[in-house]
Amino acid sequence: MSTKEFKRAARIILVGAPGVGKGTQAERLMKRYPQLSAVSAGDLLREGVRTRTPLGLEAEAFIKAGNLVPDAMILKLILDKLKSNRWVSTQSSITDPSPRQPSKDPSASFILDGFPRTATQASRLDSLIPVNLVVSLITPVNIILSRIASRWVHVPSGRVYNTDFNAPKVPGKDDVTGEPLTKRVDDDEETWKQRLKKFDETSQPLLDHYDRKNVLWTVRGNSSNEITPKLFQELDARFA
Repeated sequence: MSTKEFKRAARIILVGAPGVGKGTQAERLMKRYPQLSAVSAGDLLREGVRTRTPLGLEAEAFIKAGNLVPDAMILKLILDKLKSNRWVSTQSSITDPSPRQPSKDPSASFILDGFPRTATQASRLDSLIPVNLVVSLITPVNIILSRIASRWVHVPSGRVYNTDFNAPKVPGKDDVTGEPLTKRVDDDEETWKQRLKKFDETSQPLLDHYDRKNVLWTVRGNSSNEITPKLFQELDARFA
């Protein structure tokens, strides 16, 4: 895969139903555009808990009590990451009424993963940093359900296989260890239908929010390989 250089900073969010392939697209984008980094809210949270930072300990208390980590805490984690990379002003605060000017340097490009999930969260993120592209990834529900039915995992490593397009070298065995592959407990059709229905209900207000800001772009395809070239073409035109 050939690489491309950005000419300005890209601040991207990928929105798509579970199973649509957001992770696959993010990996391909970062290979195509070396200046692009991933900022994962979940990873930042887990790292904060693991390294026992003050914010991580505070978040852990919510998790242990069975509560959701408050939006303000997630925003603070994201902002701290952006500040440490000098992608936003080190004076930025989650209490700022409007975002300070972010870095225009192409190396300050990132894909934000796992946040925001709602229009309310998006509004709060707007006050920290202006996202300049939100990609809505759309694949038909019947295709997603077919993918899930064909999905097998190697639990110890997290490696994922699909018998339709990413099959293991030996059926039922992990490529690296040779250990058996298994199905995820929640990979049944009814569970996934409920997850996809819930996503549709919560995602539309989020997409409407970014549509009003003129940063929403929608791409459709039946497979990741069908979507990727369209995604590359759009990012080339906008940022490269």
